[in-house]
Amino acid sequence: MSDLKTSDPKVAEILEAEMKRQAEGIELIPSENYVSQAVLEANGSIFTNKYSEGYPGKRYYGGQENTDRVENLAIERAKELFGAEHANVQPYSGSPANTAIYFALLEFGDTVMGLKLDHGGHITHGLPIAFSGKAYNFVQYEVDKETGALDYDEIEKLAVEHKPKMIVAGFTAYPRDIDWKRFKEIADKVGAISFADISHTAGLIAGKALESPVPYFDIIMTTTHKTLRGPRGAIILCKEKYAKAINRAVFPGLQGGPHEHIIAAKAVAFGEALKPEFQEYAAQVITNARHLAEKLTEHGFELVSGGTDTHLILVDLTNKNVPGKQAQVALDKVGITLNKNTVPFDQRSPFDPSGIRLGTPAVTTRGMKEPEMEKIAGWIKEVIDNIEDEDTLTRIKKEVEEMCAGFPVPGIKV
Repeated sequence: MSDLKTSDPKVAEILEAEMKRQAEGIELIPSENYVSQAVLEANGSIFTNKYSEGYPGKRYYGGQENTDRVENLAIERAKELFGAEHANVQPYSGSPANTAIYFALLEFGDTVMGLKLDHGGHITHGLPIAFSGKAYNFVQYEVDKETGALDYDEIEKLAVEHKPKMIVAGFTAYPRDIDWKRFKEIADKVGAISFADISHTAGLIAGKALESPVPYFDIIMTTTHKTLRGPRGAIILCKEKYAKAINRAVFPGLQGGPHEHIIAAKAVAFGEALKPEFQEYAAQVITNARHLAEKLTEHGFELVSGGTDTHLILVDLTNKNVPGKQAQVALDKVGITLNKNTVPFDQRSPFDPSGIRLGTPAVTTRGMKEPEMEKIAGWIKEVIDNIEDEDTLTRIKKEVEEMCAGFPVPGIKV
């Protein structure tokens, strides 16, 4: 950052502080990860200078020979990675991509089914105060109160009763694998479009550690960060029959010029995910999550659904008498970053909920494995048990920094 340090030392100082924070702490937010140096370089590339409204071969400005090349490369790699018939790599992020899907295939007021937010769904899956909940008639399904898992028979009953035009199978705080085939059967039974939001698990699916919805579903959306280890952005995959409607909804329906520097970084990330070592990474993410879940359970933590099949763990802290917000703040002090989160049927406010959400994508990228998961679980227990003991928190922070020193973050030199 030699130029930045000279031209804007204040911004440079903030970036250096963030590099230090990331390098010295343990990142457990399941939607966060570390990208490679190559992705960082493409992300900050010369393509940031170029407008490229339209699609490859059909642009509205001149000078597009290289933007067309990089976007076509990203498209072909995305299709190969997921086995998709069509890919649109232009969406700026997950929420705009989901909005584009609704805009392409629904009319305002149409009935849609999606998982309730505090049961693991996303704000774009029908939260009443969000655009999706206001523009469409969302019917929200829930997890089973006893098991914390999806009840497909109940979802089918809701679908038969309400006959939605679309069913959304997508999650942001649900730790179990999804029966995509069963969801598709439900959608077909009522004549609904099937839409899978795999933003959290796309890397695990691309790495062949989880089953893919692509052979079954009509539409698939994923962000390109999280487990996929790419830049912040999104892509939409679909059957060829929906390609024209999806493309029109993205541009000119909702977006103008695509961010070709981000698309270049997406291409790099897809290329990395096509390599055999990415499959090893995806498998280790799940191994680490299951081991961390097991150790947390041994320490007396109650896990929603009893464990995890993915990268994500949802902990109900009710039995610890510590609310999620207080736990998040205390763990931040020792360099362990996770997020407060509602749990199904939560009695507390979403701003100070009963749970915490954590996951293993970022720590796995750094090379951490089962022994480190055991240490992390032990630190979390110590923090929760000694939440106001500053001496204990200071000691744990030092231990966290010492462990992290042995696991460099890609793209960061401290």
